[in-house]
Amino acid sequence: MNAASKKAILIVSFGTSYENTRKRTIDAIERDIADAFPVCPAYRAWTSKMIIAKLKKRDGIIIHTVKEAMEQMLLDGITDVIVQPTHVINGIENDQMKADALSFRDRFSSIVFGNPLLTTEEDNQAVVQAVAGEFQDMDQETALVLMGHGTEHYANSVYAALDYRFKDMGHKNIFLGTVEAYPALDSLLRAADSFQPKKIVLAPFMIVAGDHAQNDLAGEGSDSWMNRLSSEGYEVTPVLKGLGEYPKIRQILVDHVQQAMDASI
Repeated sequence: MNAASKKAILIVSFGTSYENTRKRTIDAIERDIADAFPVCPAYRAWTSKMIIAKLKKRDGIIIHTVKEAMEQMLLDGITDVIVQPTHVINGIENDQMKADALSFRDRFSSIVFGNPLLTTEEDNQAVVQAVAGEFQDMDQETALVLMGHGTEHYANSVYAALDYRFKDMGHKNIFLGTVEAYPALDSLLRAADSFQPKKIVLAPFMIVAGDHAQNDLAGEGSDSWMNRLSSEGYEVTPVLKGLGEYPKIRQILVDHVQQAMDASI
């Protein structure tokens, strides 16, 4: 990279309208990345236009889309961009984010992408260790049930693979399902019944503990995971803590930025 080059990091998240969880998750990830790479300015973009519009109207907060952030970086004289998503999987949001960023490929010297959280086998193993470490004080008669988002995208298969990996790495009492795809709660109920836990801890397997965590996971409706599990006779404790609150999860994303930087040299 010549002396006139200027590299920046664009950190892309889906976004959330819940301020408390945003501060503990998205903001914390951005802060860790900025601290790890102090010579590179860090920019923010969100992919949910609905959440962006909601924050602008409700709070007067302006958050860039990917294209708006790319335009801003051009104005700021950035020549080389590392785009790091905080997405969990290589799904629909990640595909669209890449397309939006690459529409600027002719206007930057380079655009390089860091991987979402779950991309390589090493990522999967590190995530299992990070999650299990967060709940290491849980006794073996308590099951941890994790709620992922789920997607129609073929990348959804990573959830079932990760559920298997939890068991394969010795965590027989950790179950991972999704709210919008497979494995669904019905699958987890069958698995939980065979495990016969005395108690269940319920937690989101999402970067932020936002709308799905507040409503689908721990909401008051009869179809929330908490109430469906309770109706099966389990003692259920919800833990509304997004993955972005786990230091080891944030470190995986920092490592992904480093890997992207190494690939761009």
